[in-house]
Amino acid sequence: MKTLRLLALMVAGLMAAGMIFAADKKDKLDLTTRSVQGAVTDAAENLADGAVVQLKDTKTLQIRSFITKQDGVYYFHGLNPDLDYELKADHQGSSSGSKTLSAFDSRRKAVINLKLAEKK
Repeated sequence: MKTLRLLALMVAGLMAAGMIFAADKKDKLDLTTRSVQGAVTDAAENLADGAVVQLKDTKTLQIRSFITKQDGVYYFHGLNPDLDYELKADHQGSSSGSKTLSAFDSRRKAVINLKLAEKK
């Protein structure tokens, strides 16, 4: 009976140590990446449902896309903090201007809202 309790305590201790290690590892990962998010609005300040937001890595020219839902919000994660990125949105024939997330921007969670230009 005593051996069983000791074994149960050892298992619980190992599980707790594993959770602490996993949490510590997650914190370290958060220090090596960053994210950007924001909302896409049209010229009348309405949220743009179904807008396509493009994130371009200015070094490799690789482009990632995100399609906004009803709330008009986009999100990109796992970004390299040492690179510049360009953001742009398109929706129903309208486009936003490009905005840059610079490597000099030290925010880990940047917020960049995009406003679509009025249709011509």
